[in-house]
Amino acid sequence: MLAGVVVWEVEMVMNRREFVVGAGMAAGARKAAWGAVSVDVAGVDRMRILKAAEGYLKEKPVTVTAARAERSAGGVHDFYSEGDYWWPDPKKPGGPYVRRDGMTNPENFTAHREAMVRLSVQVPALAAAWKITREPWKRKKYADKAQEHLWAWFGDEKTRMNPNLEFAQAISGVNKGRGIGIIDTIHLVEVARAAAVLEGAMGKVTDVVVHDWFAAYVAWMTTSKNGMEERDTKNNHASCWVMQVAEFARYVGDEKLMEWCRERFRTVLVPVQVAADGSLPLELERTKPYSYALFDMDVLATVCQILSKPGDDLWAFRTTDGRGMEKVIGYMAPFIADKSKWPLKADVEFFGDLPVRSPALLFGGLVYGRAEWVALWKGLNADPVVGEIVRNFPVRQPVLWV
Repeated sequence: MLAGVVVWEVEMVMNRREFVVGAGMAAGARKAAWGAVSVDVAGVDRMRILKAAEGYLKEKPVTVTAARAERSAGGVHDFYSEGDYWWPDPKKPGGPYVRRDGMTNPENFTAHREAMVRLSVQVPALAAAWKITREPWKRKKYADKAQEHLWAWFGDEKTRMNPNLEFAQAISGVNKGRGIGIIDTIHLVEVARAAAVLEGAMGKVTDVVVHDWFAAYVAWMTTSKNGMEERDTKNNHASCWVMQVAEFARYVGDEKLMEWCRERFRTVLVPVQVAADGSLPLELERTKPYSYALFDMDVLATVCQILSKPGDDLWAFRTTDGRGMEKVIGYMAPFIADKSKWPLKADVEFFGDLPVRSPALLFGGLVYGRAEWVALWKGLNADPVVGEIVRNFPVRQPVLWV
């Protein structure tokens, strides 16, 4: 077990015997479905990838040092953001902020988050272009531009970001930063994936520096007060913590930490979050249930995609009462295909901008042999432009994943 990590002692958490039995029951069905459906992801996405990458060749890196937040307790190299749903209290002007769930405060400092999202859009697109291109001179220009961004963020002493999130999602008058803010670095997951794809194409120094930065960051995530607080949340934040730690551990070659994340998925994430019908009750109780359910589904599916391996397949895992990823995707798929059938109230914000091209549909469709999910994935918007939607859409280049 990872040092400092304690699995919740709650009734819903499964013991090892239960999840081993559940995984065994599902493995045969998954094996039969695998390969029954296929899709040329590079062919589907080729035009959008190359168009985007060509445009990004003109872009210069923008890191956390480009904007200073007056309210931040950190330094110029520290990432800073503010709690989305926290507002000035009209009853106490100048006092601590108060929460309004689902309602984003437009006066929040967002420059660092926007810069990180920009990094997470551009570098994976450049890596995807490098992967699907054959001409050496074209590949080199994509790798060189990605290297420029990665060096600025993780290597250059003048512009690099410190490998921690001590000051993320602060609340005015309440705290200087929170564990919950670690969700902001979900946008580094596909950046780490892109860096792994480009390893050897960018130069050894960049490879080592980026690798070392992510090793330091995942160490902070798993040992710091903020990191452990976020680990022990119960909803999509817990899923996002595991997704990040899993991918960063994969990138730096920490198999022990990856194994811990597999255990966490089977014994905590699924038992605590997934209902018997495949719904995600902790997301459905929010003021944006459609958005949060889609988001958590995608994150859990990405965890499966990162961590599954021969002999230890999280896609095949089911609890003894049948809860697992196939049910999660199966619950949401009809409401992605036809949102008018959504049985709950519409989200308080951005309901009209959803759904977008969920990676869970692609990953799950290929794994479970569900051609209708892959077809649905193909028809959805792959490049949303609304900021809040982009922010909750961390896997945008599936060619890096399948």
